[in-house]
Amino acid sequence: MTPMDPPPGVDLPAMFGDIDIYLFDQLLRGRFDRRPRVLDAGCGGGRNLVYFLRRGFSCFGVDRDPAAIDQARALSARLAPQLPADNFRVGELDQLPWDAASKNAVVCSAVLHFARDLAHFDCMVDELWRVLAPGGMLFARLASNIGIEEAVGAAGRRVRLPDGSDRFIVDEAMLLERTRRMGGELLDPVKTTNVQQQRCMTTWVLTKR
Repeated sequence: MTPMDPPPGVDLPAMFGDIDIYLFDQLLRGRFDRRPRVLDAGCGGGRNLVYFLRRGFSCFGVDRDPAAIDQARALSARLAPQLPADNFRVGELDQLPWDAASKNAVVCSAVLHFARDLAHFDCMVDELWRVLAPGGMLFARLASNIGIEEAVGAAGRRVRLPDGSDRFIVDEAMLLERTRRMGGELLDPVKTTNVQQQRCMTTWVLTKR
């Protein structure tokens, strides 16, 4: 076997960062080809934005943790110094600091399941939808009860998962109803990964008509 320099385990993280593999799938399928303004809602230190920053996307991020936003700003300054530091802001998902219809894509990976209750969940989703432009895409990954209903019970509330974490959980009916209510259209079927009966993570991808 010919030595590789650098090997994929080094080369790919350098290019894509610690990207959510399901978000990577959307990139591979061209879902961001004509969606240049990307908001990461609950961005943390920017792990899902590395490729977008490198490729000249107009990136934005919001997170409640000031230290995380400092990291995201530092990452942006290194990879995309033309972007204003103010594109990355401390804030809450239920009150986003951007105009309506101002983003082509909204990424919200492993954040919505921190909702306090159903009203808080819906408020966050409504805000993500508000800032999304027509034709834009919402990509969300969140905890669900799909496949572990007997262990965790009904959706639409916070529960203790078998892995010991407390999460707000959804089910397919909730996601489909909200897709219809908002006037959205699924880009992919609702997909769920069952992690050895300890938790289930569902991917919800839709476009704004």
